[in-house]
Amino acid sequence: MSTIDPNSLSNLSHITTNHLHLSLSVDFPRKLIHGHVLLSLQALAESSSLILDTTGLIIHSVQLVCPDSSPHLSFKFGNKHKFYGTPLEITLDRPYNKDESLKVRIDYQTTEDSGALQFLTPEQTKGKKHPFLFTQCQSIYARSLFPCQDSPSVKLSYSADLRVPKPFTGLMSAICTGSKDDGDHTIFTWEQTISVPSYLIVLACGNLVKHDIGPRTAVWAEPEFIDACAYEFADLEHIVSLGESIITPYVWKRYDLLILPPSFPYGGMENPCLTFVTPTMISGDRSLVDLISHELSHSWSGNLVTTRNWEHFWLNEGWTTFFERQITEKLSGRDTSQLLSVLGVDELKNDVNRMGVTNKLTNMVPNLTEVHPDDAFSTIPYEKGYNFLYYLQHMLGKDFWKSFYQAYVYKFTGKSIDTDDFKNFLYEFTSSNLGPQGVEKLDSVDWDSWLNKPGMPPVKNEFDSEPMQAPINLANKWISASNSGDYSQVTKKEFDNLSTHQKLVFFTDLKTRQEETPILSESALAAMDSTYGLSYNGNFEIRAAWLYLALGAKYKPVFDAAVSMVADQGRMKFTRPVYRLLAACKDEGGYELAKETFLKLENTYHPICARMVRQDLKL
Repeated sequence: MSTIDPNSLSNLSHITTNHLHLSLSVDFPRKLIHGHVLLSLQALAESSSLILDTTGLIIHSVQLVCPDSSPHLSFKFGNKHKFYGTPLEITLDRPYNKDESLKVRIDYQTTEDSGALQFLTPEQTKGKKHPFLFTQCQSIYARSLFPCQDSPSVKLSYSADLRVPKPFTGLMSAICTGSKDDGDHTIFTWEQTISVPSYLIVLACGNLVKHDIGPRTAVWAEPEFIDACAYEFADLEHIVSLGESIITPYVWKRYDLLILPPSFPYGGMENPCLTFVTPTMISGDRSLVDLISHELSHSWSGNLVTTRNWEHFWLNEGWTTFFERQITEKLSGRDTSQLLSVLGVDELKNDVNRMGVTNKLTNMVPNLTEVHPDDAFSTIPYEKGYNFLYYLQHMLGKDFWKSFYQAYVYKFTGKSIDTDDFKNFLYEFTSSNLGPQGVEKLDSVDWDSWLNKPGMPPVKNEFDSEPMQAPINLANKWISASNSGDYSQVTKKEFDNLSTHQKLVFFTDLKTRQEETPILSESALAAMDSTYGLSYNGNFEIRAAWLYLALGAKYKPVFDAAVSMVADQGRMKFTRPVYRLLAACKDEGGYELAKETFLKLENTYHPICARMVRQDLKL
């Protein structure tokens, strides 16, 4: 196991990958991908072997690629690790000295155990006519798509040719350089000249069409969905321009979105040039576009400046959440940005309480030795990281902070860094620009508590409470109505006048107070659902927030709606809490219903989601 990255089995300190080329064919009938990967490598120290990460791959051959020949190399699989897969141990033709280069070609195919891949049946798509394939490589699943040094510490450029059956379109996280017919297949070619970590190499294949938004932006989706998606993301080009004005120029040439089928396990995935997006974002009113601001922000934090390993994941997500809320403030106003910050603190509290206030996985920089990175996944790196950066900005001043983060992006572009790199550069930049007084402020920061202690942050940021007053006033009205049994005082109009994020504050406030002491009767919950039309609401954020409140109150009439929610989509943000809350209603039969529902739907979820729900339900 590497000392550079506890979640990789590669010999990262001896050899590194500078570039790779993928030549792959998609086989829908057999539900696999086959082809080869060509790795361009450089020795970092004397090396006579190459060890790569793999999971669920069949290796056919390994060759050293030389100008005049391609001799076969001997290889074997090492011991399988319970989390990290199986190392592929390749014996090189000779010892390679530091800085020597070599190329290795590996012919292989995926299997049903390749967790990065999800093959969907036609019934699992919007159009119901054609199969679909997409890959998800974050956190440690690139090793199940191709043999590689599957660590964010390794950044590389890549090219690819992707052979897909007609009439399907193949997409990748790169710039398309062409396509050509190959009998009953089409071969698409791709090039990514900017160095990226392995988890950002992805592909998708399906019945897809494109709608151009601007000169460098477009939306891809199934034909049946393209108009709704194009409407939802009409501001995409403008959002990219806002990101540039706040951070630094956008360097990736394209910013396209692919709206995936409902089983996609995340809200979005920041694959370069092609962000993957959940269809649960399509609300019809453009009220959830802040998620796109988040994924776009990864174009700088995560994709350009990358965490060295998953222990420093907050450098990806904390910065991205910070940039997202800067963009949101310009796009939708300060009130929305502040509301998102308030809601983020509530989500952070929920995760800290769920995981345990002394759980070291709630550290901003956790120890992930012998821990699957997905098992540490929570709002901690997002919201604790964001609150840390917001606190530093407040301490040092907005103008200084903007100059710092722009210099930070320029300095570390193309690199993988850890928290010490961030901290050292912050001290260096502060000393140069603010002098001893600035350094003194940094010295007053409780760095150890922020970075290395579990639980909530040591400092509580103050966010503007004004945008919260209307939803909290409405929550108080419902509590009063519940006490009196008279629901004539609450109207649909008052709820409709709230923004989506204010509605989320409304539900969050009621849920928090309901957990402390029951404040809403069953008749109040029934009246709320019927007045506002919540259980099957078209806005998934509203629908989920209502279910969290109702299930938390053990309100059995929403059980069918909860089952519908986890059947309609597989986004972990919604799916996992609904299953957990349903299962917690043991006396009402919720656990058995949750278990029965999951076992029926398990194969429709992405493998990552299915694994995490299994853990949640202790199956």
